[in-house]
Amino acid sequence: MGAASDQYPPLLSSSSATVAGNGDDGVSSTRRREGAAAGGGGGGRGHGGSAELERILADESVPSARRLARAAPLELRLLVALAAPAVAVYMINYAMSMSTRIICGQLGTLELAAASLGNVGIQVFAYGLMLGMGSTVETLCGQAYGAHKYDMLGVYMQRSTVLLTATAVPLAVIYAFSKEILILLGESPEIAGAARLYVVGLIPQIFAYAVNFPIQKFLQAQSIVTPSAYISAATLVAHVVLSWLAVYKLGLGLLGASLILSLSWWIIVLAQFAYIVVSDRCRLTWTGFSSKAFSGLPEFLQLSAASAVMLCLETWYFQVTVLIAGLLKDPEIALDSLAVCMSISGWVFMVSVGFNAAASVRVSNELGAGNPRAAAFSVKVVTSLSLIVAAVIAAIVMCLRDYLSYVFTQGEEVARAVSTMTPLLAVTIVLNGIQPVLSGVAVGCGWQAFVAYVNIGCYYIIGVPFGCVLGFHFDFDWNKEVGEAKKRLNKWGDIAKPLLGNED
Repeated sequence: MGAASDQYPPLLSSSSATVAGNGDDGVSSTRRREGAAAGGGGGGRGHGGSAELERILADESVPSARRLARAAPLELRLLVALAAPAVAVYMINYAMSMSTRIICGQLGTLELAAASLGNVGIQVFAYGLMLGMGSTVETLCGQAYGAHKYDMLGVYMQRSTVLLTATAVPLAVIYAFSKEILILLGESPEIAGAARLYVVGLIPQIFAYAVNFPIQKFLQAQSIVTPSAYISAATLVAHVVLSWLAVYKLGLGLLGASLILSLSWWIIVLAQFAYIVVSDRCRLTWTGFSSKAFSGLPEFLQLSAASAVMLCLETWYFQVTVLIAGLLKDPEIALDSLAVCMSISGWVFMVSVGFNAAASVRVSNELGAGNPRAAAFSVKVVTSLSLIVAAVIAAIVMCLRDYLSYVFTQGEEVARAVSTMTPLLAVTIVLNGIQPVLSGVAVGCGWQAFVAYVNIGCYYIIGVPFGCVLGFHFDFDWNKEVGEAKKRLNKWGDIAKPLLGNED
């Protein structure tokens, strides 16, 4: 493998791709033209549109307002073509996990608490690590595709799969000892035991992650996202039916629910890989299995580690929050109410993650193609669009605050706690409309290490300590606040009757 192949530069340019033409991963001008036409779903049109966008933004003879008016519709077309199916993919995939929690929640509050603790307390650990390491493919494939270095996309995907599969082995051991880990962290033995039963069924899912995330980023880098959306939608329907049969008809309970979730993820993986193998849109980027996948692994691991740290620090923050909630008074109610809010937040968060993926692809493609103005303009458009969508969703959540929890469980106490927490949930939704998109921009630029430092400061130096102080020192428990609110209402209700009586 040539030196150009083993390097992982932060920025690939069109000129560098041309110079590399004599190397193993260079391509001829004829093949580059084929690749531009075969990119599909934004492939050929995406490169042509990007060049046009750069020309519009660079034409200083035209007033800036007119340039923006011409550039905005073009960028929106490119962005929506990526973001809409990407949002669908992430929301549907999250809906599989959420539907599993809903089905478990109908068995009882203990089962909901166990599934929530297992999902957010243990499974998110693996999800964040795997998705973070897989984001390296997003950076490298996105920039290589923009620079027309199509040969390398399949190699990058395979290298990432090798590393993630190796990482999945120690994670499986952590899953197996999840009960002891949760008890060591102070969780209730009853809930920890039920959570372990659920988590053991998710062990096959770890290895599905190891293959899925590289495949997903490989396709997204080429603006091929619609097939994944169709695959995920079909799998969701099958998942709900199979989960219902396993839990309610076969009586397999928590273990059956988690095993079906793992099976559903493997269906997605196999279907996406089958698409890559047979589709003409991937004929230049996937040329079969290669021994190059096992070379350059130390350098690839270094990049993957930076990506993993960036995303893990973000996703593990939610995990820490759930673990802390399990230490509050009445942990079952605390976990249930937090699980409802975080399930809703997480589902809406997938909208922003879809925009995150679109932003990463757009920025990395533009940088790889040598279009800095188009890359900067894309950042502004995707951030504004994601913020508007998040604000609309937050308003809808506020309107439904008294009814949200009944989708998950019939508990009245949980419903009151969720209703009280909803204003904070709405604020979180709005803020999450911005943050993941900016993270996607950072991934597209290769700035993962910088974002990791920001996440450490915001989440762990400020967020977690402040939450602990409110939750334990000031006893700022939302269940307690609900109780106090009821007392105040009853007090004023008792006063109102004599006043009315005196008027009579």
